[in-house]
Amino acid sequence: MTTSSGPFAGRTIDDLGRDLRAGRTTAEELTREALDAITRLDPVLNAFVSVDQDGALAAAREADAELAGGADRGPLHGLPVGVKDLLLVAGMPATMGSRHFAGYVPDTDAACVTRLREAGAVIVGKTTTQEFAYGPTGDCSANGASRNPWDPARMSGGSSGGSGAAVAAGLVPLAIGTDTGGSVRIPAALCGVAGLKPAYGAIPADGAFPLSPSLDHVGVLARTAGECFLAYRLLSGRDAVESGSVTPRVAWLDPSDLHPCDPEVVRVAAGAAGAKERVALPPGAAEAFMDVYVTIGGAEAAEVHAERVAEAPELFQPEVLDRLRGAMRVPGWKYVRATAERRRLAGVAEKLFEDHDVLALPTVPLTAPPLGLRETVLDGRPVGVRAALLALTSPWNVLGFPALSVPAGLAGGLPVGLQLVCRPGDEHLLAAAVPTT
Repeated sequence: MTTSSGPFAGRTIDDLGRDLRAGRTTAEELTREALDAITRLDPVLNAFVSVDQDGALAAAREADAELAGGADRGPLHGLPVGVKDLLLVAGMPATMGSRHFAGYVPDTDAACVTRLREAGAVIVGKTTTQEFAYGPTGDCSANGASRNPWDPARMSGGSSGGSGAAVAAGLVPLAIGTDTGGSVRIPAALCGVAGLKPAYGAIPADGAFPLSPSLDHVGVLARTAGECFLAYRLLSGRDAVESGSVTPRVAWLDPSDLHPCDPEVVRVAAGAAGAKERVALPPGAAEAFMDVYVTIGGAEAAEVHAERVAEAPELFQPEVLDRLRGAMRVPGWKYVRATAERRRLAGVAEKLFEDHDVLALPTVPLTAPPLGLRETVLDGRPVGVRAALLALTSPWNVLGFPALSVPAGLAGGLPVGLQLVCRPGDEHLLAAAVPTT
Protein backbone atom coordinates (compact mmCIF):
# COMPACT_ATOMS: atom_id res chain seq x y z
CA MET A 1 0.00 0.00 0.00
CA THR A 2 1.07 3.62 -0.38
CA THR A 3 3.30 5.10 2.27
CA SER A 4 1.06 8.17 2.32
CA SER A 5 -2.68 8.14 2.87
CA GLY A 6 -4.80 11.24 2.41
CA PRO A 7 -8.52 11.66 3.07
CA PHE A 8 -9.64 10.50 -0.39
CA ALA A 9 -7.60 7.30 -0.55
CA GLY A 10 -10.56 4.98 -0.02
CA ARG A 11 -13.50 7.13 -1.14
CA THR A 12 -15.08 7.17 -4.57
CA ILE A 13 -16.58 10.16 -6.32
CA ASP A 14 -19.99 8.52 -5.95
CA ASP A 15 -19.46 8.08 -2.21
CA LEU A 16 -18.42 11.69 -1.79
CA GLY A 17 -21.40 12.90 -3.80
CA ARG A 18 -23.83 10.89 -1.69
CA ASP A 19 -22.31 12.27 1.51
CA LEU A 20 -22.59 15.81 0.15
CA ARG A 21 -26.21 15.48 -0.87
CA ALA A 22 -27.18 13.70 2.34
CA GLY A 23 -25.69 16.51 4.43
CA ARG A 24 -23.02 14.30 5.99
CA THR A 25 -20.32 16.65 4.70
CA THR A 26 -19.96 19.89 2.77
CA ALA A 27 -17.84 21.02 -0.14
CA GLU A 28 -15.98 23.33 2.24
CA GLU A 29 -15.18 20.42 4.56
CA LEU A 30 -13.94 18.29 1.66
CA THR A 31 -11.80 21.14 0.38
CA ARG A 32 -10.30 21.74 3.82
CA GLU A 33 -9.50 18.00 4.02
CA ALA A 34 -7.69 18.22 0.69
CA LEU A 35 -5.78 21.36 1.67
CA ASP A 36 -4.79 19.93 5.05
CA ALA A 37 -3.60 16.69 3.42
CA ILE A 38 -1.51 18.61 0.90
CA THR A 39 0.09 20.58 3.73
CA ARG A 40 0.83 17.38 5.63
CA LEU A 41 1.93 14.99 2.87
CA ASP A 42 3.09 17.04 -0.08
CA PRO A 43 6.48 18.07 1.33
CA VAL A 44 7.48 14.45 0.70
CA LEU A 45 5.55 13.82 -2.53
CA ASN A 46 5.89 17.20 -4.31
CA ALA A 47 2.66 16.43 -6.16
CA PHE A 48 1.59 20.09 -6.13
CA VAL A 49 3.57 23.04 -7.40
CA SER A 50 1.03 25.63 -6.16
CA VAL A 51 -2.12 25.65 -4.04
CA ASP A 52 -4.97 28.18 -4.11
CA GLN A 53 -6.34 27.94 -0.58
CA ASP A 54 -8.42 31.12 -0.64
CA GLY A 55 -9.80 30.54 -4.12
CA ALA A 56 -10.60 26.89 -3.42
CA LEU A 57 -12.43 27.67 -0.18
CA ALA A 58 -14.41 30.44 -1.88
CA ALA A 59 -15.41 28.07 -4.70
CA ALA A 60 -16.36 25.40 -2.16
CA ARG A 61 -18.60 27.79 -0.24
CA GLU A 62 -20.25 28.78 -3.52
CA ALA A 63 -20.81 25.09 -4.33
CA ASP A 64 -22.41 24.57 -0.92
CA ALA A 65 -24.66 27.58 -1.40
CA GLU A 66 -25.77 26.29 -4.79
CA LEU A 67 -26.62 22.85 -3.39
CA ALA A 68 -28.51 24.44 -0.51
CA GLY A 69 -30.48 26.46 -3.04
CA GLY A 70 -31.36 23.40 -5.12
CA ALA A 71 -28.80 23.91 -7.90
CA ASP A 72 -26.88 20.70 -8.50
CA ARG A 73 -24.24 20.74 -11.25
CA GLY A 74 -23.66 16.99 -11.25
CA PRO A 75 -21.30 14.37 -9.84
CA LEU A 76 -18.24 16.65 -9.55
CA HIS A 77 -20.16 19.42 -7.78
CA GLY A 78 -18.20 20.50 -4.71
CA LEU A 79 -15.35 17.99 -5.12
CA PRO A 80 -11.67 19.05 -4.92
CA VAL A 81 -9.63 18.53 -8.08
CA GLY A 82 -5.97 18.97 -9.04
CA VAL A 83 -4.97 20.39 -12.45
CA LYS A 84 -1.64 19.76 -14.16
CA ASP A 85 0.59 22.81 -14.29
CA LEU A 86 0.62 22.65 -18.09
CA LEU A 87 -3.04 23.75 -18.14
CA LEU A 88 -4.01 27.38 -17.62
CA VAL A 89 -6.08 28.29 -14.57
CA ALA A 90 -6.99 31.97 -14.33
CA GLY A 91 -5.30 33.65 -11.39
CA MET A 92 -2.97 30.76 -10.59
CA PRO A 93 0.70 30.45 -11.56
CA ALA A 94 1.37 28.35 -14.65
CA THR A 95 5.03 27.39 -14.68
CA MET A 96 4.89 24.46 -17.16
CA GLY A 97 7.54 22.96 -14.88
CA SER A 98 10.06 25.46 -16.21
CA ARG A 99 12.00 28.51 -15.08
CA HIS A 100 11.01 30.07 -18.41
CA PHE A 101 7.55 30.75 -16.95
CA ALA A 102 8.50 31.70 -13.40
CA GLY A 103 6.02 34.32 -12.21
CA TYR A 104 3.57 33.83 -15.08
CA VAL A 105 -0.08 34.03 -14.00
CA PRO A 106 -2.68 33.69 -16.80
CA ASP A 107 -6.00 35.51 -16.73
CA THR A 108 -7.90 32.83 -18.67
CA ASP A 109 -8.80 29.19 -18.11
CA ALA A 110 -7.99 26.24 -20.34
CA ALA A 111 -11.11 24.83 -21.98
CA CYS A 112 -11.10 21.75 -19.75
CA VAL A 113 -10.78 23.97 -16.66
CA THR A 114 -13.80 25.96 -17.78
CA ARG A 115 -15.71 22.69 -18.04
CA LEU A 116 -14.53 21.64 -14.58
CA ARG A 117 -15.86 24.88 -13.16
CA GLU A 118 -19.14 24.46 -15.02
CA ALA A 119 -19.43 21.01 -13.43
CA GLY A 120 -19.01 22.57 -9.98
CA ALA A 121 -15.55 21.14 -9.26
CA VAL A 122 -13.28 22.97 -6.81
CA ILE A 123 -9.74 23.49 -8.13
CA VAL A 124 -7.39 23.27 -5.16
CA GLY A 125 -4.07 23.58 -6.95
CA LYS A 126 -1.71 22.89 -9.83
CA THR A 127 0.12 19.56 -9.99
CA THR A 128 3.77 19.02 -10.83
CA THR A 129 4.71 18.35 -14.44
CA GLN A 130 7.93 17.31 -16.12
CA GLU A 131 9.39 20.45 -17.71
CA PHE A 132 7.13 21.34 -20.65
CA ALA A 133 5.79 17.75 -20.38
CA TYR A 134 8.86 16.57 -22.29
CA GLY A 135 9.59 13.27 -20.62
CA PRO A 136 7.92 10.23 -19.02
CA THR A 137 9.92 10.08 -15.79
CA GLY A 138 8.38 12.94 -13.77
CA ASP A 139 11.72 13.73 -12.12
CA CYS A 140 12.93 16.62 -14.28
CA SER A 141 11.12 19.83 -13.37
CA ALA A 142 11.96 23.31 -12.12
CA ASN A 143 10.11 22.55 -8.87
CA GLY A 144 11.74 19.15 -8.42
CA ALA A 145 10.61 15.58 -8.92
CA SER A 146 7.12 14.41 -8.12
CA ARG A 147 7.50 11.27 -6.01
CA ASN A 148 5.68 7.97 -5.94
CA PRO A 149 3.43 7.50 -2.87
CA TRP A 150 4.30 3.77 -2.81
CA ASP A 151 7.97 4.65 -2.38
CA PRO A 152 9.07 8.30 -2.49
CA ALA A 153 12.51 7.24 -3.71
CA ARG A 154 10.87 6.10 -6.96
CA MET A 155 9.39 7.86 -9.98
CA SER A 156 5.76 8.86 -10.11
CA GLY A 157 6.03 8.72 -13.89
CA GLY A 158 5.54 11.64 -16.21
CA SER A 159 4.77 13.95 -17.43
CA SER A 160 1.56 14.17 -15.33
CA GLY A 161 3.42 12.76 -12.34
CA GLY A 162 1.99 15.20 -9.82
CA SER A 163 -1.56 14.31 -10.84
CA GLY A 164 -0.85 10.60 -10.51
CA ALA A 165 0.80 11.01 -7.10
CA ALA A 166 -1.96 13.29 -5.83
CA VAL A 167 -4.70 10.77 -6.63
CA ALA A 168 -2.72 7.76 -5.43
CA ALA A 169 -1.97 9.44 -2.11
CA GLY A 170 -5.61 10.45 -1.64
CA LEU A 171 -4.91 14.19 -1.71
CA VAL A 172 -7.73 14.67 -4.25
CA PRO A 173 -10.23 12.24 -5.79
CA LEU A 174 -9.60 13.44 -9.35
CA ALA A 175 -6.80 15.14 -11.27
CA ILE A 176 -6.41 16.37 -14.83
CA GLY A 177 -3.34 15.70 -16.94
CA THR A 178 -2.09 15.73 -20.50
CA ASP A 179 -0.81 12.77 -22.49
CA THR A 180 1.47 13.08 -25.53
CA GLY A 181 3.06 9.64 -25.40
CA GLY A 182 1.73 8.15 -22.18
CA SER A 183 1.85 11.04 -19.73
CA VAL A 184 -1.49 10.19 -18.06
CA ARG A 185 -1.27 6.40 -18.28
CA ILE A 186 2.37 6.06 -17.17
CA PRO A 187 1.82 7.85 -13.81
CA ALA A 188 -1.44 5.96 -13.36
CA ALA A 189 0.35 2.64 -13.80
CA LEU A 190 3.37 3.46 -11.64
CA CYS A 191 1.23 4.96 -8.86
CA GLY A 192 -1.53 2.33 -8.88
CA VAL A 193 -4.54 4.37 -10.04
CA ALA A 194 -6.61 4.63 -13.21
CA GLY A 195 -5.78 6.99 -16.06
CA LEU A 196 -7.73 7.63 -19.27
CA LYS A 197 -6.37 9.14 -22.48
CA PRO A 198 -9.50 9.60 -24.59
CA ALA A 199 -9.49 9.79 -28.37
CA TYR A 200 -7.53 12.66 -29.86
CA GLY A 201 -9.49 15.91 -29.47
CA ALA A 202 -12.26 14.40 -27.34
CA ILE A 203 -11.39 16.75 -24.47
CA PRO A 204 -10.40 20.11 -25.95
CA ALA A 205 -6.72 21.01 -25.52
CA ASP A 206 -7.23 24.79 -25.81
CA GLY A 207 -5.27 26.41 -22.99
CA ALA A 208 -2.91 23.48 -22.59
CA PHE A 209 0.67 24.51 -23.28
CA PRO A 210 1.63 22.39 -26.31
CA LEU A 211 4.35 19.78 -26.49
CA SER A 212 3.45 18.14 -29.79
CA PRO A 213 0.08 19.46 -30.99
CA SER A 214 -0.72 16.49 -33.24
CA LEU A 215 -0.01 14.03 -30.39
CA ASP A 216 -1.24 15.97 -27.33
CA HIS A 217 -4.32 14.70 -25.50
CA VAL A 218 -6.02 15.91 -22.31
CA GLY A 219 -6.83 13.07 -19.91
CA VAL A 220 -7.98 12.26 -16.40
CA LEU A 221 -6.73 10.28 -13.40
CA ALA A 222 -8.85 8.84 -10.60
CA ARG A 223 -8.97 5.80 -8.34
CA THR A 224 -11.10 3.74 -10.73
CA ALA A 225 -11.90 3.46 -14.41
CA GLY A 226 -15.54 4.31 -13.73
CA GLU A 227 -14.55 7.61 -12.18
CA CYS A 228 -12.29 8.38 -15.15
CA PHE A 229 -15.17 7.79 -17.56
CA LEU A 230 -17.45 9.96 -15.43
CA ALA A 231 -14.99 12.85 -15.70
CA TYR A 232 -14.45 12.12 -19.40
CA ARG A 233 -18.17 12.50 -20.07
CA LEU A 234 -18.30 15.86 -18.31
CA LEU A 235 -15.11 17.24 -19.85
CA SER A 236 -15.78 16.01 -23.37
CA GLY A 237 -19.45 16.98 -23.47
CA ARG A 238 -20.17 13.61 -25.05
CA ASP A 239 -22.83 11.11 -24.12
CA ALA A 240 -22.21 8.94 -21.11
CA VAL A 241 -20.11 5.85 -21.67
CA GLU A 242 -22.47 2.99 -20.88
CA SER A 243 -21.10 -0.54 -20.98
CA GLY A 244 -24.48 -2.15 -20.34
CA SER A 245 -24.58 -5.87 -21.07
CA VAL A 246 -22.15 -5.66 -23.98
CA THR A 247 -19.35 -8.21 -23.90
CA PRO A 248 -16.39 -6.83 -25.84
CA ARG A 249 -14.01 -9.12 -27.69
CA VAL A 250 -10.67 -8.60 -25.92
CA ALA A 251 -7.33 -9.75 -27.29
CA TRP A 252 -3.96 -9.80 -25.58
CA LEU A 253 -1.33 -7.90 -27.57
CA ASP A 254 2.06 -9.43 -26.90
CA PRO A 255 4.06 -6.55 -25.37
CA SER A 256 7.36 -8.13 -26.33
CA ASP A 257 6.48 -7.15 -29.90
CA LEU A 258 6.96 -3.56 -28.74
CA HIS A 259 9.71 -3.70 -26.12
CA PRO A 260 11.48 -6.01 -23.65
CA CYS A 261 9.41 -6.36 -20.47
CA ASP A 262 9.78 -7.48 -16.90
CA PRO A 263 8.26 -11.01 -17.02
CA GLU A 264 6.52 -10.49 -13.67
CA VAL A 265 4.86 -7.31 -14.93
CA VAL A 266 3.63 -9.19 -17.99
CA ARG A 267 2.35 -12.07 -15.84
CA VAL A 268 0.39 -9.75 -13.54
CA ALA A 269 -1.10 -7.70 -16.37
CA ALA A 270 -2.04 -10.77 -18.43
CA GLY A 271 -3.68 -12.34 -15.39
CA ALA A 272 -5.79 -9.24 -14.84
CA ALA A 273 -6.74 -9.04 -18.52
CA GLY A 274 -7.90 -12.65 -18.71
CA ALA A 275 -7.95 -12.48 -22.52
CA LYS A 276 -8.23 -15.81 -24.30
CA GLU A 277 -7.35 -14.53 -27.78
CA ARG A 278 -3.95 -13.15 -28.79
CA VAL A 279 -2.77 -10.81 -31.51
CA ALA A 280 0.69 -9.71 -32.61
CA LEU A 281 2.14 -6.77 -34.46
CA PRO A 282 3.70 -7.53 -37.85
CA PRO A 283 7.51 -7.46 -38.08
CA GLY A 284 8.94 -3.96 -38.02
CA ALA A 285 5.76 -2.29 -36.75
CA ALA A 286 7.11 -1.58 -33.26
CA GLU A 287 10.17 0.17 -34.65
CA ALA A 288 7.99 2.11 -37.08
CA PHE A 289 5.65 3.29 -34.32
CA MET A 290 8.54 4.50 -32.17
CA ASP A 291 10.31 6.20 -35.07
CA VAL A 292 7.12 8.05 -36.06
CA TYR A 293 6.44 9.04 -32.47
CA VAL A 294 9.96 10.31 -31.81
CA THR A 295 10.24 12.12 -35.15
CA ILE A 296 6.86 13.88 -35.05
CA GLY A 297 6.94 14.56 -31.34
CA GLY A 298 10.48 15.88 -31.42
CA ALA A 299 10.00 18.08 -34.48
CA GLU A 300 6.81 19.64 -33.12
CA ALA A 301 8.40 20.22 -29.70
CA ALA A 302 11.41 21.83 -31.38
CA GLU A 303 9.11 24.23 -33.24
CA VAL A 304 7.33 25.18 -30.00
CA HIS A 305 10.59 25.94 -28.17
CA ALA A 306 12.92 27.18 -30.93
CA GLU A 307 13.10 30.76 -29.65
CA ARG A 308 13.53 29.71 -26.02
CA VAL A 309 16.38 27.37 -26.93
CA ALA A 310 18.07 30.14 -28.93
CA GLU A 311 17.53 33.00 -26.48
CA ALA A 312 17.59 31.49 -22.97
CA PRO A 313 18.90 27.91 -23.03
CA GLU A 314 20.20 28.21 -19.47
CA LEU A 315 16.63 28.29 -18.14
CA PHE A 316 15.91 24.72 -19.28
CA GLN A 317 16.56 21.61 -17.25
CA PRO A 318 19.72 20.15 -18.87
CA GLU A 319 18.05 16.89 -19.89
CA VAL A 320 15.16 18.67 -21.58
CA LEU A 321 17.51 21.06 -23.36
CA ASP A 322 19.59 18.18 -24.68
CA ARG A 323 16.50 16.44 -26.02
CA LEU A 324 15.25 19.62 -27.72
CA ARG A 325 18.61 20.24 -29.35
CA GLY A 326 18.64 16.67 -30.60
CA ALA A 327 15.14 17.12 -32.03
CA MET A 328 16.23 20.26 -33.84
CA ARG A 329 18.76 18.25 -35.81
CA VAL A 330 16.05 16.10 -37.40
CA PRO A 331 15.68 17.11 -41.07
CA GLY A 332 12.34 18.30 -42.40
CA TRP A 333 12.11 15.46 -44.93
CA LYS A 334 12.11 12.94 -42.09
CA TYR A 335 9.11 14.68 -40.49
CA VAL A 336 7.24 14.56 -43.79
CA ARG A 337 7.99 10.86 -44.21
CA ALA A 338 6.94 10.17 -40.61
CA THR A 339 3.61 11.85 -41.30
CA ALA A 340 3.03 9.55 -44.26
CA GLU A 341 4.15 6.52 -42.25
CA ARG A 342 1.66 7.49 -39.55
CA ARG A 343 -1.15 7.01 -42.04
CA ARG A 344 0.19 3.59 -42.99
CA LEU A 345 0.36 2.54 -39.35
CA ALA A 346 -3.31 3.36 -38.96
CA GLY A 347 -3.96 0.54 -41.42
CA VAL A 348 -1.72 -1.79 -39.43
CA ALA A 349 -3.76 -1.03 -36.32
CA GLU A 350 -7.04 -1.64 -38.12
CA LYS A 351 -5.95 -5.20 -38.82
CA LEU A 352 -5.41 -5.77 -35.09
CA PHE A 353 -9.04 -4.82 -34.51
CA GLU A 354 -10.55 -6.84 -37.36
CA ASP A 355 -11.75 -9.59 -35.02
CA HIS A 356 -11.51 -7.81 -31.66
CA ASP A 357 -12.91 -4.70 -29.97
CA VAL A 358 -10.28 -4.06 -27.30
CA LEU A 359 -6.56 -4.77 -27.06
CA ALA A 360 -4.97 -5.50 -23.67
CA LEU A 361 -1.30 -5.18 -22.74
CA PRO A 362 0.75 -3.83 -19.83
CA THR A 363 0.76 -0.05 -19.56
CA VAL A 364 4.51 0.05 -18.97
CA PRO A 365 7.00 -2.83 -19.12
CA LEU A 366 8.43 -2.28 -15.62
CA THR A 367 7.47 -1.05 -12.17
CA ALA A 368 8.38 2.41 -10.90
CA PRO A 369 12.14 2.96 -11.35
CA PRO A 370 14.26 4.83 -8.81
CA LEU A 371 14.38 8.60 -9.27
CA GLY A 372 17.07 9.66 -11.72
CA LEU A 373 17.61 6.21 -13.23
CA ARG A 374 18.14 6.36 -16.99
CA GLU A 375 19.42 2.86 -17.84
CA THR A 376 18.17 -0.53 -16.60
CA VAL A 377 17.89 -4.17 -17.62
CA LEU A 378 14.62 -5.81 -18.70
CA ASP A 379 14.37 -9.51 -19.43
CA GLY A 380 18.14 -9.70 -19.63
CA ARG A 381 18.55 -6.78 -22.05
CA PRO A 382 19.93 -3.28 -21.29
CA VAL A 383 17.35 -0.60 -22.09
CA GLY A 384 16.87 3.12 -21.66
CA VAL A 385 14.33 3.98 -18.98
CA ARG A 386 12.66 6.77 -20.97
CA ALA A 387 12.20 4.58 -24.03
CA ALA A 388 10.90 1.72 -21.89
CA LEU A 389 8.30 3.89 -20.15
CA LEU A 390 6.97 5.14 -23.49
CA ALA A 391 7.18 1.93 -25.52
CA LEU A 392 3.73 0.47 -24.81
CA THR A 393 1.77 3.72 -24.58
CA SER A 394 3.07 5.96 -27.39
CA PRO A 395 1.65 3.96 -30.34
CA TRP A 396 -1.87 4.95 -29.26
CA ASN A 397 -0.93 8.63 -29.36
CA VAL A 398 0.40 8.17 -32.89
CA LEU A 399 -3.02 6.73 -33.78
CA GLY A 400 -5.14 8.97 -31.53
CA PHE A 401 -6.93 5.92 -30.09
CA PRO A 402 -8.56 5.89 -26.64
CA ALA A 403 -6.41 4.09 -24.06
CA LEU A 404 -7.01 3.37 -20.40
CA SER A 405 -4.66 2.20 -17.65
CA VAL A 406 -6.15 0.40 -14.65
CA PRO A 407 -4.45 -1.22 -11.65
CA ALA A 408 -3.67 -4.88 -12.35
CA GLY A 409 -1.91 -5.94 -9.16
CA LEU A 410 1.59 -5.79 -7.72
CA ALA A 411 5.03 -6.98 -8.79
CA GLY A 412 7.71 -6.82 -6.15
CA GLY A 413 5.37 -4.79 -3.96
CA LEU A 414 4.88 -2.06 -6.59
CA PRO A 415 1.86 -1.35 -8.82
CA VAL A 416 1.41 -2.84 -12.30
CA GLY A 417 -0.90 -1.23 -14.84
CA LEU A 418 -3.09 -2.98 -17.40
CA GLN A 419 -3.66 -0.95 -20.56
CA LEU A 420 -6.85 -1.32 -22.60
CA VAL A 421 -7.09 0.22 -26.07
CA CYS A 422 -9.99 0.64 -28.50
CA ARG A 423 -10.83 2.52 -31.66
CA PRO A 424 -12.46 5.98 -31.42
CA GLY A 425 -16.18 5.56 -30.98
CA ASP A 426 -15.85 2.26 -29.10
CA GLU A 427 -15.33 3.79 -25.66
CA HIS A 428 -18.39 1.94 -24.31
CA LEU A 429 -16.62 -1.32 -25.17
CA LEU A 430 -13.46 -0.08 -23.48
CA ALA A 431 -15.44 0.61 -20.33
CA ALA A 432 -17.01 -2.85 -20.49
CA ALA A 433 -13.59 -4.51 -20.82
CA VAL A 434 -12.31 -3.25 -17.46
CA PRO A 435 -11.67 -6.27 -15.17
CA THR A 436 -14.16 -6.49 -12.31
CA THR A 437 -11.74 -7.98 -9.79
